[in-house]
Amino acid sequence: MNINSLLQPFQHFGVNLGLSRIVNLLATLGNPHHQVPIVHVAGTNGKGSVCAYLSAVLTEAGYKTGRYTSPHLVDWTERICVNEQPIESSKLCELILQVQAAINPDSESPTQFEVITAAAWLYFAQQQVDIAVIEVGLGGRLDATNVCEHPLLTVITSISREHWQQLGPTVAHIAREKAGILKPGCPAVVGSLPADAENVVKSRILELQCPIFTPQSSRQISQNWAEYQKITSPETIKYPLPLQGQIQLHNSALALAALEILQKQNWQISEEAIIKGMGKTKWPGRMQWTTWKSQKLLIDGAHNPASATVLRDYVDSLNSKNITWVMGMLATKDHSDIFHELLKPGDKLYLVPVPDSNSADLEELAKLAVSICPDLNFCHIYADVFLALDVAFNATDNQVVLCGSLYLIGHFLLNR
Repeated sequence: MNINSLLQPFQHFGVNLGLSRIVNLLATLGNPHHQVPIVHVAGTNGKGSVCAYLSAVLTEAGYKTGRYTSPHLVDWTERICVNEQPIESSKLCELILQVQAAINPDSESPTQFEVITAAAWLYFAQQQVDIAVIEVGLGGRLDATNVCEHPLLTVITSISREHWQQLGPTVAHIAREKAGILKPGCPAVVGSLPADAENVVKSRILELQCPIFTPQSSRQISQNWAEYQKITSPETIKYPLPLQGQIQLHNSALALAALEILQKQNWQISEEAIIKGMGKTKWPGRMQWTTWKSQKLLIDGAHNPASATVLRDYVDSLNSKNITWVMGMLATKDHSDIFHELLKPGDKLYLVPVPDSNSADLEELAKLAVSICPDLNFCHIYADVFLALDVAFNATDNQVVLCGSLYLIGHFLLNR
């Protein structure tokens, strides 16, 4: 048996937000989530890198640290890690079978995400982790990860309009869902939010009497180093910043604020562990430099307008005259706003399908791109990402960027 075939039967239940199925399933499994102290992280963008920073530092500090994130790039096992090591495939298969055996055939079936989430809780309990860093899958309030009544702390990284089909039409609706991870009296680290979202989150924080911490973004002090102003003292800390892009000054500050709160809760995390852990942080597929046939390629899973803005800012900082984009997007994404953020006159655009996914119509994307940026140097459709990359590199000296979907990035990394 492999992981895909075990999870396949649950795929058709799709996204079905709600906590009753996961709560019942975990109860049958002996409530493993009650055995694991957690840091719970939500947000539209940045939550994955914040989880990566926290997990790397806590591991460096000597704690047995679980990390649960989604989606994966190449393999399901990436989602469930202990001390930065992905779970073994055979172990994950064993856990999924254990979860399947606990499903009541007479009740509503859990979704695929609920099954893998239950497997993660089981693994962390069995491994007796000291602490787990848990990333919300979608939204917050009704997400399958939102089953712990007393997290050590919660983090909300950012809020913008994504997954509005499930979470509600406005930023305020989405903020209400993300704020659903806040718990009475539990410290909350909150990033920079749009005014509408901030009002919703702050009123919920007031209602629940959560101590709130809003660190300022760290300051860049050299190419790969930054300085963070502590939230609990006038001191600063200088640390290496291996992840690319200005946004990491914001994300890393949120992680460092969370670590400060853990220190106040008597977790033993030295400055040395912070510096070493931050330096070792890896978060593949996001603003990552790699190569295609020995040529430099930037890959990024930017798949919503906010992450597209961050990517455009980063490529502009490279002083490349024009950019060659190789892009594939899912049908559900906000194509128009993403193009508005990414495309500039003189850029080239190579549109490709996202394999094995609900890929957007490429003809429609091409029309949309040209209507939004009529001065594109080039816009063409290719049947396959690798063909598009070959043509793109042969036809230009521009910086080539592969982006638009984490699934596309995962396909590239798996098959290149």
